[in-house]
Amino acid sequence: MASKVRTGFMIRNSFIALAALAVGAGLTGSALAQDAAGTKAPAGLYGPSSVADLAENLLDAVVNISTTQAVAARRSVPMPQLPEGSPFQEFFDEFFNRQNKDQDQPRRVRSLGSGFVIDGKKGIIITNNHVIEDADEITVNFNDGSKLTATLIGRDKKTDLAVLKVEPKKELKAVSFGDSDHSRVGDWVMAIGNPFGLGGTVTVGIVSARNRDINSGPYDNFIQTDAAINRGNSGGPLFDMQGKVIGINTAIISPSGGSIGIGFAIPSDTTQHVIAQLQKYGETRRGWLGVRIQQVTDEIAESLSMDRAHGALVAGVDDAGPAGAAGIESGDVITTFDGKDVPGMRELPRIVADTEIGKEVVVVILRKGKEVTLSVKVGHLKEGEVAAEDNGTDQGQVETVATNVLGMELTELNAESREKFKIGEDMKGVLVDSVDSGSAAEEKRVVAGDVIVEVAQEPVATPEDVAKQVAKLKKEGRRTVLLLLSNANGELRFVAVRTPGDAK
Repeated sequence: MASKVRTGFMIRNSFIALAALAVGAGLTGSALAQDAAGTKAPAGLYGPSSVADLAENLLDAVVNISTTQAVAARRSVPMPQLPEGSPFQEFFDEFFNRQNKDQDQPRRVRSLGSGFVIDGKKGIIITNNHVIEDADEITVNFNDGSKLTATLIGRDKKTDLAVLKVEPKKELKAVSFGDSDHSRVGDWVMAIGNPFGLGGTVTVGIVSARNRDINSGPYDNFIQTDAAINRGNSGGPLFDMQGKVIGINTAIISPSGGSIGIGFAIPSDTTQHVIAQLQKYGETRRGWLGVRIQQVTDEIAESLSMDRAHGALVAGVDDAGPAGAAGIESGDVITTFDGKDVPGMRELPRIVADTEIGKEVVVVILRKGKEVTLSVKVGHLKEGEVAAEDNGTDQGQVETVATNVLGMELTELNAESREKFKIGEDMKGVLVDSVDSGSAAEEKRVVAGDVIVEVAQEPVATPEDVAKQVAKLKKEGRRTVLLLLSNANGELRFVAVRTPGDAK
């Protein structure tokens, strides 16, 4: 046994030594595997032998972007406090006024980023919005050393994309988009950009993960890569091994400010729809449903008698929106939109946003355990749209009777409690006056001042209503109770609270 182990150890070390010699001789990984073991290694096992030809063909299409912005300087030298009538007053006035006058002059701030050409004839260039945001002047630097001034066609803050245009004297080298939906974790990718101002930098890595949500916006769906991405790479392309753009490098996670192998790119399948609209309209025109949604957790799915957690739970409906007009209600779970499955909450906003405005679509929902099909006409999402609030004052006085249910002390809403928790007159339901420490309700972040609007999708008006509904559900063998809660601002959310005695 010992001899076998030692033999294996020697073979392994011989292989490592051979690998070192092969690297010195310029052999590829595949050739090495075949020479050492006598069998051919699977293609791509050791990565691409070289990306030189690919990089050479793409470098001219990738550009460096520099911007300048005039920033007003703030007065940084404060006037010292002198005693009244000081003989030095005039001297200090003259000195500090001169200093501050010089410092108050506007100064030019420069920033660097990356981009790439998608239309060589028209001079269309793509980059990140944050690269050119608030810029007074945008200069595009090409790989051959030439420079052109760019104009902004359109930008979208929600996806951090911008479309620029230059006037080329000759047709520019351009690249095309690939299909990011077909990229797989482990696929080789190449990034080209302008990190730290070092233009034309090529790095190689793999797709580390897909569908990453980094909380940068409502449509997060990033490709994660370990290809080195640093400051200045923003707006540059992430290529597959066929030279197609499958992502736009946008963000990194780094305590030091440099690459630690965690970079993020906007998938090409997300960008192409936005870029087309920016080119056509100068802005994005997204579909709008008019609902506020939340994730369907395992506990919520159980309380709704769903076989598994999927879809998007409707927590609130804008009565003036398309969903309200179509009959979608709070508590519905949207499982399909326009023929597309909705696996979770995150996917629905992207699906709706990409839907043509004014299109009649079929929406499948789960309502109280039954599947319902509705027809919805997609609206136009407008930036900055808000709902109006209507506050009132309750002049009456009602005696309060408290009931403890699921670790919550419940009371009816009256003038005193509305004033205490700043709850408007239009709010209906049962007030949570306090929450027991260590209770299941506290675990679900139910707090004093929340209002229970529904229990198991049934409206409640008194603490007794809540107690009866909970007792009924426990009798039916339900281990969780679905509550629809509202805060003082009228924002609704669902929570599934376990009944006493059940394991957490």
